[in-house]
Amino acid sequence: MYRDIVDFALSTPAWLHVLAEVGTDAGLFVFAGLFMLCWWRSRHAPARDLAISIAGPAGVVCAYVVSEVVKTVVREDRPCRGGIATIAACPPVDDWSFPSNHSVIAAGAAGALILAWRSLAWVVVPLAAVMSFSRVFVGVHYPHDVAVGFVLGLALAPLFALLLVGAVTPAVRLARLRLASR
Repeated sequence: MYRDIVDFALSTPAWLHVLAEVGTDAGLFVFAGLFMLCWWRSRHAPARDLAISIAGPAGVVCAYVVSEVVKTVVREDRPCRGGIATIAACPPVDDWSFPSNHSVIAAGAAGALILAWRSLAWVVVPLAAVMSFSRVFVGVHYPHDVAVGFVLGLALAPLFALLLVGAVTPAVRLARLRLASR
């Protein structure tokens, strides 16, 4: 399946190659902007709502750390190391393939954003899926790297965010009290 996708990708126009390579990282900036918008939207909401929008990015970071630990344990070589022509340059030898960190971050951001602003689901889930698929399309991940990364991110980031909300909510209340007393 990997070879079929990569062979197809190589037959597509050059502009699509650029879009696939740049789009994955650009999508992360879109998610960062959505987190900021989410914070802005909830800044006057109840403390727990604001805490969720603050804890979301931290949940994504925690999911990323878990994926990095899994990478160092599994140590799966990148598929592009076998002399296969790909759109993207193959990452360095010690940059492991399983799971895809881009997929963990994209799906994790989608999941955390849905916690804070449910109506974004129709935008963020497809965006995360396209960003994740692009990692196979450009040739740097196997499909299973991306699938497992997507599931890890979608499950772990919201879970970590919810675990952090208990600590962040009192901090939000305290910050609001201090700002109000000025």
